[in-house]
Amino acid sequence: MADELLFLTELLGLKVYDLKGRRLGFVKDAAIVPLIHPSRVDRFLLGGGWAWLTVKHEQVRSITLDGIYLKDELLTPYHSDEYMLRLVRDLLDQQIIDGKGRKVVRVTDVTFKIQHEEDGDLLQIDEVDVGMRSMFRRLAQGVVPRRLVRRMQMVIPPHSLRWEHCSILEADPQRRLRLNVSNEILERMHPADLADIVEDLSPDDREAIFETIDSEVAAEALTEVEPEIQASILESLETEKAADIVEEMAPHEAADALAELEEQTSEDILEEMEPEPKTEVEELLEFAENSAGGLMNTEYVALPESATVAEAIEGLKAHEEILETLNTLFLVDPDGRLTAAVPLAKLFVAAGATPLKDLASEPLLQVDVEEKQDRITEIFDKYNLLALPVVDEAGKLAGAITADEVISLLRQK
Repeated sequence: MADELLFLTELLGLKVYDLKGRRLGFVKDAAIVPLIHPSRVDRFLLGGGWAWLTVKHEQVRSITLDGIYLKDELLTPYHSDEYMLRLVRDLLDQQIIDGKGRKVVRVTDVTFKIQHEEDGDLLQIDEVDVGMRSMFRRLAQGVVPRRLVRRMQMVIPPHSLRWEHCSILEADPQRRLRLNVSNEILERMHPADLADIVEDLSPDDREAIFETIDSEVAAEALTEVEPEIQASILESLETEKAADIVEEMAPHEAADALAELEEQTSEDILEEMEPEPKTEVEELLEFAENSAGGLMNTEYVALPESATVAEAIEGLKAHEEILETLNTLFLVDPDGRLTAAVPLAKLFVAAGATPLKDLASEPLLQVDVEEKQDRITEIFDKYNLLALPVVDEAGKLAGAITADEVISLLRQK
């Protein structure tokens, strides 16, 4: 099996021979063209004499540790191609995202599989190497014979990533598109894992990711990163893209993010937003950051005080997007004034005809929109709350503060 493998460190400097066994040059780089094939080496770049030459994969007869032997000698001069991913220039020593381990790593070598076909040998990228074994190969390159390097490296544990689990970082969105670099790996990650990765990247790489991933995924990840990085990302994006992402955020999280920006930038993003989310966010921005209004979430479920358990369960179907974080229902009178809070869990042990007010928590705890953060944290601590309703000066329900917001607030302190 080892004979079927070839490392990029071994490929570099490998001699290329013509049909008569004459040396044409040495391999200086190799490239894949992702739009044609995601992992097959499409061409080899030779540095021989005064110009670089290109050997296409269909011109190769065999590939060994001793050299590459051609079946066709019609070589062409090398021309730069933005659809081409060069392994030395664009991948070696570059940062990539390990989708399996959910972290940023630096490429130190590449492992190929040699595939023997009837028409000639092909090289297929199998793994990206990031550990000490590949560093040893780099250090020994050109100093120790290749076969001896292979034997010596066996005492070092390998550390490699499957090529299909890697996501290439490409700061230029246009070139990323030309290279057909997929965001599927990133979009499948948990938002907290993607946020950890984003925080380890350079500003340009962060911008490239957020410009190209799905806006909903971007919004979920953005809520998990530190406030100053949130601001940096939103400021770097095109206004329209930033607005798309902010629209997908919960209103209170969107307001928090925009509050960190320069006033003009915040206003520009708001101008690009749809009317409904824009209005919600603007209303929240009116409240002081350290007040209940500045902390509250306006995504909650409020039902008439006469509602039953069956009606509540039916009503929850209309709020599927917030069910994951929902733990309390609120009851309001015909004027929208808060009258009760009902723990969601109680619905599942009560008959459908049971009035919700019979399941309400006692006493009814609530705070005014102007209440200060310190008092809010005291109430959560004292009563072990999961949610705390916020009312305006007329007693109308304005929003709710959840334990998650309080925990985040305490972590920041």
